[in-house]
Amino acid sequence: MTATTTAPPRLEARGVTVRFGGLVALNDIDLAVPPGGIVGLVGPNGAGKSTLFAVLSGLLRPHSGAVFLDGQEVTRTSPQARARRGLARTFQHPELFSGLTIRDHVVLADRLRHARGRIWTDLLTAGGFRSSAAAEDRRVDEILARLHLHDQAHRPVAGLPLGTARLLEVGRALALEPTVLLLDEPSSGLDTHETEELATVFTGIARERGVSLLLVEHDVELVLGLSDTVHVIDFGVEISAGDPAQIRTDPAVRAAYLGAEPEADQNRTTP
Repeated sequence: MTATTTAPPRLEARGVTVRFGGLVALNDIDLAVPPGGIVGLVGPNGAGKSTLFAVLSGLLRPHSGAVFLDGQEVTRTSPQARARRGLARTFQHPELFSGLTIRDHVVLADRLRHARGRIWTDLLTAGGFRSSAAAEDRRVDEILARLHLHDQAHRPVAGLPLGTARLLEVGRALALEPTVLLLDEPSSGLDTHETEELATVFTGIARERGVSLLLVEHDVELVLGLSDTVHVIDFGVEISAGDPAQIRTDPAVRAAYLGAEPEADQNRTTP
């Protein structure tokens, strides 16, 4: 386990409800991510996971309820304001700049965090990225090494395999040095080996850097293997929350998401 149960939440949703017309997409959802903790969010397609991510990141305002970062309410603040407070996220579909290399993307994110003024200077001089400082090189190289992208650092991103693009998006988010990182389907497009490496990266940044992670994933085994706490929602309602062992054995979860057969089918013998 990476989290302490007594520490106040780094990120928290209290009673979040979202409606789209007559449809209740989220109904009174509570969720808390402690410092250095890994929290998983799972549920069937259409359960409301993406809607909750949008509320937490500031892209969508709830009809009722509140969102807190480090104890401060941010329900009505913009995504940019939340980013300045330490919230970063990845997206299900990576958005990369085709004219830049893998390393350029991480450098750009690092400069957004440490030297925002240099970005505008580089653009105005039309000379691309000017030479980096030693400290910047160390930070960028560490991220590329963590994600096993150092051998491809100078590869243009145009035509990157989806799995590599996802790894790069994680690296770009890490370069912003977030205190909370929202991960939207981070293993999608990765093979088994890449997924295992990514899980090691997530565990490392939570334990070593104290970054709080909230991940939405269709790979349930990845979520259960990584998370301290897992929340399960279905039709916008939380049906279970607990540690991975509790989630694995919860009948409601097995019926709604993990594909448990009805009891009558389980007891039926083959003629």
